[in-house]
Amino acid sequence: MNYESWPRLIVVDVEGNGATPPDLVEVALLPLTGGVPDLASAGAWLIRPPVPVTSFAARVHRLDNARLADCPPWNAVSGEVGAQLGEAWICAHNASVEYKVLRRHLPDWKPDGVLDTLRLSRTTLPDAPGHNLDALIEHLGLDLSQASGQRHRAMFDAYAAAQLLLRLAERYPSWEKLIEAASPPGIPEPGAPPTLW
Repeated sequence: MNYESWPRLIVVDVEGNGATPPDLVEVALLPLTGGVPDLASAGAWLIRPPVPVTSFAARVHRLDNARLADCPPWNAVSGEVGAQLGEAWICAHNASVEYKVLRRHLPDWKPDGVLDTLRLSRTTLPDAPGHNLDALIEHLGLDLSQASGQRHRAMFDAYAAAQLLLRLAERYPSWEKLIEAASPPGIPEPGAPPTLW
């Protein structure tokens, strides 16, 4: 795989407050440059949501209301997040979740395209013991020694998804073939308004 042929690509992960629809409590953006996670250019934001974090969500990502009490609200960081995203391609594990949440919070944002490592893993590794991120980390023996934080925190999960993408991309001869395997149909929607859910 010639990584130099890839367009600008950012691996994203978000964590929510457990509400329906979810409010953001954490966003991580990890650019890939030349087939390498660019930790120096990565961005991560903790966000105080307008609706308190549910106990279930706090148990998953360990971000409770006390931890987020002094963090900025979304409108204080949205411009910076949107500017860093720009129109780059995004990648995430189960990318429709990240895409829909970010579109809801950034109505004017639209990436050039979306790659989904969950879809990619199901296509590339149909006999894997599981396709959730934990199962794939173990199955492929991904090196997460450079990941910051812990599982279910946004930057850690973005780094894990980046490593997964890079490992699976090795099996495809070109960016175009990778897109065929990893792009969810209909995302991003051509000219459609954002999903408000």
